[in-house]
Order: sequence, then C-alpha cells, then structure tokens
Amino acid sequence: MGKVFLVGAGPGDPDLITLKGLKAIAQADFILYDRLVNKELLNHASQSAQLIYCGKSPNHHSLEQEEINQLICDLASKGSIITRLKGGDPFIFGRGGEEAISLSDREIPFEIVPGITSGASAPAYAGIPVTQRNVSSSVAFVSGIVKDSVDVEAYWKHLARGPETLCIYMGAANLPDITALLTKYGRDPDTPAALIHSGTTAAQKTVTGTLRNIVERSKEMQNPVIIVIGEVVRLRDQIKWYEDTALQDNSHETTLYQ
Repeated sequence: MGKVFLVGAGPGDPDLITLKGLKAIAQADFILYDRLVNKELLNHASQSAQLIYCGKSPNHHSLEQEEINQLICDLASKGSIITRLKGGDPFIFGRGGEEAISLSDREIPFEIVPGITSGASAPAYAGIPVTQRNVSSSVAFVSGIVKDSVDVEAYWKHLARGPETLCIYMGAANLPDITALLTKYGRDPDTPAALIHSGTTAAQKTVTGTLRNIVERSKEMQNPVIIVIGEVVRLRDQIKWYEDTALQDNSHETTLYQ
C-alpha cells in the first residue's frame, strides 16, 4: 500500500506553500494538480514523477470529482506515493474532505498538509485584514454558489445578520444577487466591499466600493476572484502594499465608500 498527501499549494504565490508541502511534492511518484496551482511548484517534483492535471474551471472539469477520488485510490493501492496538490487549503472549498473520506473508506494511509487559503491571503496582499480590533472580530469564509437544495434567501439572510466580515469564494457571477440579498436583509448599502482578482500573483487587481456600487465598478473583473465585504475594507487605503511594491498600475481603482 502506498500513501497519499493532500497538500494545500497556497493561493498563487509559489513562495507561500509550506515546507511540508514542498517535501510532499519532492517525494511523490504521482502528482495530481489543480487549475489554480502555480506551475512553478511542479519544478520541485522528481524527474521520474508523473504529473496529472485534474483542473476544474466553470462549466468544464478535466476529471469529475468521483474520477479523481478513484484515480488517487487506484494509484495508492499499487504502492505509489501520491501528492494531491490543491489550490489554497484542501479543506476550505477544496473538496479535500471528499478525497480523504474515499481514502479512509479504502483504508489507504494519507496525510493532510494545510495550505494558505485565498480568503485570508488575497485580502492580506490587497491590504485588507479580515479581522481588526474595534472594527471586526468575526469573519466567515462563504461560498458564492448555493446548492439547488438550499434556500438562497435564507442563506444570505443568515449571513447578512452574521459575521462582520464576509470573504466570498466563487461569487463573481452571482455578485448582483449577493449584494441585493445582503442589503435586503439588513446590511447597510454603504458597507465597503472589495473584489480581488488573482490575489498574491503578479496579475493581482483590486476594485473597491460599497454594496451599493460594487457591481457596477467591478464589471470587468474576471475569475478567480475573492469578494470581501465589511468595514475592514476601509483599511486598504492605509495598508495596501503588494500592488505598490510590485510596481503595478493602480490607475484602474478609485476608492469610493460613500
């Protein structure tokens, strides 16, 4: 029997992977990697390692999740060391739990190697702390995609009255509905909001505004995007560092909170 490492590759900057994650890449016989994994990390693989792309993009999956689960189990059952390399953290919207359950059901040894999730790192690179004393003492990592079986209105009603900061994954396409429902159920329309595209990479772009105007201001933003909603977004004006340090053009952004 082999072994499987479910590894979080981090948000995009290859320097943000853990040392344990790099070790798992280096010793793997097979590396199954996702779409948002920085390809530079694959340079740490051994020359004999086989690389298998398992990426998913909206409306297109190179492999279905059930196929990925089966492939991991089949390879490990033949004695191979498998590194399943996933963007961000495997257990935060990474479906790593499903893969771990498949391995556990088959009694295949595995380890979880946590990674830095984009919900925390993209705001950090944009100069937005998701918690801040006297500003926000609670934060929720939220999916912007709601299952058909879930009451959408109840879902966003709960969040509108809940944590002070919302970090929303996979929400760009549904942003008009999200902002409308949050304001409908109690969030102030003047609550600051930000969209961060390709956080922690050289392509990072940030647009800020409010729940009232962020849809209009972010029309040209494309996935991958993290949405941040809450008063902490105001701190970006003082803390933003990465885009300035990287000498990127910030002329696309004009802060407007009111």
